[in-house]
Amino acid sequence: MTNGPGDAPGDGTGAGIPAVSSAILAMSRHLEVRDVLKTIVASARELLNAEYGALGVPDDHGGFAQFVVDGVSEEQWKAIGPLPRQHGILAAMLHNATPQRLGDVRQDPRFGGWPAAHPELSDFIGLPIADGDEILGALFLANKKSPKPAGSCGFTAEDERLLGILAQHAAIALTNARLYERSRELTIAGERARLAHELHDAVAQKLFSLRLTAQAATALVDRDPVRAKEELRQITALAAEAADELRAAVVELRPAALDEDGLVATLRSQAQVLDRAHTARVTFESRGVRALPAAQEEALLRVAQEALHNALRHSDAQRVDVTLARHGARVILRVADDGHGFDPGAVRRAGRHLGLVSMRDRASGVGGKLTVESAPGKGTAVEMEVPGG
Repeated sequence: MTNGPGDAPGDGTGAGIPAVSSAILAMSRHLEVRDVLKTIVASARELLNAEYGALGVPDDHGGFAQFVVDGVSEEQWKAIGPLPRQHGILAAMLHNATPQRLGDVRQDPRFGGWPAAHPELSDFIGLPIADGDEILGALFLANKKSPKPAGSCGFTAEDERLLGILAQHAAIALTNARLYERSRELTIAGERARLAHELHDAVAQKLFSLRLTAQAATALVDRDPVRAKEELRQITALAAEAADELRAAVVELRPAALDEDGLVATLRSQAQVLDRAHTARVTFESRGVRALPAAQEEALLRVAQEALHNALRHSDAQRVDVTLARHGARVILRVADDGHGFDPGAVRRAGRHLGLVSMRDRASGVGGKLTVESAPGKGTAVEMEVPGG
């Protein structure tokens, strides 16, 4: 690490802590990796009053899997060209895990130049973002905006200290974001596997019935035309049921627009589509619910989908009502149908859960609880309650 005349720690011990706290708070609000990376860079650049900032996440092939910049326009970034490789100062931070503070990065023996469209950098500070022994990325800033003596590094030891605190919390935020995205990937994969299995079973049964009924109609068409017509009517009904199964599966496989539209709009849209796809009437009503934490919204949506799936495919319901309402400090999702119902105790004893275990796991996973009310001939009501803030 190279120090210049402007490297004195300064007299403001603790002066930057409120700004660091604000930056940490900003990072904790995001769960997507790309958003966390952008927030880290923007927060660091603002914290140290730098003209440029960048953060690179290394891949396993000598390059960067992701590289985020701040202070450079989209046009400038496109003109610069491909992502940098792990060389020079970037390699030093990634491989040696030590902070780098330079009066003029261009004078450092490790400097290897940059593309023609690259902005001119002079004073420089960089450090790794690490989780234990694993280096998650390299964060660096350049061109301190405040005045400095000629030939000195505008970034001070105090800047390095504050950036070090930020980097420690950035590692936590980035690790959490990675775990969140991995969890979502596993959830999506599990949902698709479940739907594929159910789709195969449901449609295969319908197609098998269609085939047998068509064979029966063919055999009866000459010797018993009346019965043949009845078989053909049955074929029409089975074909319609198979189409319903396919449409419902497509609705569930379609990615939920939670990020763009939110839970209320997504549930309303799905209810409308299911209402059109099935003979049962499907309604949705929302009262007093706005945005909820992303994990809660996803869990509520998945429970609603599972409960709707059960009601529309297994209960012979004529009506299914979905409500999402705030009750004090709680938010309650309710999916109620007028189908034939079931004995919850008998279902547990028989080992047929109708997705109840999965729904309860989703509810408890976001600090909520699930209740199911049902009885033979009395319909079914599924309620999920979560803290509403």
